[in-house]
Amino acid sequence: MERGPKTPLTDDHTQLHDTNVVRRYFAKFDQITGHLGRVAVELETEGKLTRTESRIIGGYVQRLQATFRALSYKYLMTGRVDGPLPGNLTFDRHESGFPIAQELLVMANDALQARRHLAALATEPELKDAMIRQIVGELTIPTKLQFSLSQRLYYESLAAEPQFWARNDPDVQWLGEKLGRKVWLLHWAVYDTQTNLPVIYLMNVEDSSNNSLPRDDRRWPQVQAHLMAQSLNGLKLLTIAKGFDDDFDDLHPKRLRRIHIGPMYSHSFTEQSGPISEVLSDARAEAGQDWALVWTIEDLLAEREETVKTGWFSTAERQIFAASPFSGQGLADHGATSLERMIVLPERPYQALAEKNPPGFAAVRKFVVGAGGRIISQK
Repeated sequence: MERGPKTPLTDDHTQLHDTNVVRRYFAKFDQITGHLGRVAVELETEGKLTRTESRIIGGYVQRLQATFRALSYKYLMTGRVDGPLPGNLTFDRHESGFPIAQELLVMANDALQARRHLAALATEPELKDAMIRQIVGELTIPTKLQFSLSQRLYYESLAAEPQFWARNDPDVQWLGEKLGRKVWLLHWAVYDTQTNLPVIYLMNVEDSSNNSLPRDDRRWPQVQAHLMAQSLNGLKLLTIAKGFDDDFDDLHPKRLRRIHIGPMYSHSFTEQSGPISEVLSDARAEAGQDWALVWTIEDLLAEREETVKTGWFSTAERQIFAASPFSGQGLADHGATSLERMIVLPERPYQALAEKNPPGFAAVRKFVVGAGGRIISQK
């Protein structure tokens, strides 16, 4: 790995220049994201997520897998081809361990032009046939043809699979009715440009209007635009929920959750300080097992409603949100009712963590990846 030119904004960004290193990086993420759906199922079993919520989170994880798979095709021939293409993967080595958000922004542009690129490229069978003829006839490695095939696989993946984009606009799921109000679950996701991490939002909303929210041409586009504009990691959940509550008199946010996937720590790829660095170093885990992934859930609950005047002759219901039980006790006010940190890691790093038992990790929920990918919950 080589570091690019340092600037205040990119000092922690690193480029991968070697084909084998790039392949190991994406193989690690393919393994890690493969476990996250099972973690969601475990949380569902414990009653912390409903089946619908677990399915929605699993869908975003699958899209994240597809995004990393597409990027692995794009950079499959890194270091093997002369010239500016395919370039080098840039990832956040210190803060997140994930590819930087700019990679996803470029992918979104590539996706818009994927069909045009595919029409201009030879088919996979044609490219493979040409490779064989070059190997047999010219006794040379068909590097340029391999690059063309990698790009074809990249554009095919963009065209065929739902991806996790930098902005994944809100969708809605009907949950039923409660006291004459329709109940919706709104969900959306972003790839935060400051932290370079995927973030998923879930909002439970009661609807006191007579219209179906997703079919309401006046409210639904405004709801989508409002939520995307507020999907900033620097905003507290309380700020987001209150803003939504104030702007939509007939939509009542009852619960808002924000799920941060990452950071990912790896002794092979990332630079970390503190206990996690010592844990991964002491674990001496085999290739592909030297990692730990943090998963954080912020949760904001409405505890009651109150009626407020919104004009001379009009009123509206406003939510009073439950404060954290730790507010005012010298701890940071997260603007949420609760905050739970979890960590997913293989057995060897977990054993090293349990032996060191560093301060601050006692309250972190552990999910250990056992044999066959089985998730073992440790509190």
